[in-house]
Amino acid sequence: MSITLDVSPSPHLFGKDTTRKLMIGVIIALLPSLVTSIYYFGLGAIIVTLTAVVSCLLFEFVIQKYIIRGAVTITDGSAIVTGLLLAFNVPSNLPVIVIIIGSLVSIGIAKMTFGGLGNNPFNPALVGRVFLLISFPVQMTSWPVPTGFATSYADAVTGATPLGILKEGLKNGESVSQLMEQIPSHMQMFYGRMGGSMGEVAAAALLIGLIYMLVSKIITWHIPVSIIGSIAVFTAILWLINPEKNADPLFHILTGGVLLGAIFMATDYVTSPMVPKAMIIYGIGIGILTVVIRVYGAYPEGVSFAILIMNAFVPLMNSYIKPKRFGEEVKNG
Repeated sequence: MSITLDVSPSPHLFGKDTTRKLMIGVIIALLPSLVTSIYYFGLGAIIVTLTAVVSCLLFEFVIQKYIIRGAVTITDGSAIVTGLLLAFNVPSNLPVIVIIIGSLVSIGIAKMTFGGLGNNPFNPALVGRVFLLISFPVQMTSWPVPTGFATSYADAVTGATPLGILKEGLKNGESVSQLMEQIPSHMQMFYGRMGGSMGEVAAAALLIGLIYMLVSKIITWHIPVSIIGSIAVFTAILWLINPEKNADPLFHILTGGVLLGAIFMATDYVTSPMVPKAMIIYGIGIGILTVVIRVYGAYPEGVSFAILIMNAFVPLMNSYIKPKRFGEEVKNG
């Protein structure tokens, strides 16, 4: 009698969960943010999301069917998640052709070039987002003002994000207290009344998704808590040193892509560490890099770059930070 041993790439999870089931869970967790985005940005949010999801599915199908000539796996849901996350990381008035280019980079370069799901070292949606930011800086930094469902797609009124206002104002010599008069309140930012990428503007919706994934055991607390906690600690130190040059910790957590990145991007199974200790180190690294880029770098936002940088260290962490082997002798004293 012959025994066949099937070997497959990561992520490896022991249990009844399948890739498709986990991806459906992530999609469900993203729905509150999607509904909120449509409420605030209207038709633009719908167009951007549909374009990103459909083009990601199409590119993955074409590459697997006609270039790689292997099994077609678009039904596992991973391409849909990539499309949703790419849409969440761009403005709601981004031209369709630019979204399609971002989808091609996300699927064709960041994912399929390395062999598909389980082999990609970097988060595909973030690779697509950073590529678009570098290639189309004007379109990627024209943020529609969230004026409601009637918001126009092509002729949306644009404005600066809270992080952009803070960065530009500090560069011009203004104080934080002066700049905060031009920025929505913390409560408004919590509910989504601010400019930004369509999936990052409502902290409340993102936290609902976090609670769902924690309760459903899709993710663990280690990465989100370590990212948010390290950002809170680092920015609190800077704020206490000089509150007129540094914003408070809650501002940094509620603005930009901190919550979106911590909950949905950094926790990607393939590109994040496998054990809790490594997850915490990974999360702290993302948090510190985010603050360094925001405060001292040229860009007002740093979450995407921070996650991609720490993605590169994940293989090293998985090699050197491991749980004790079963049966390993523990030395006392």
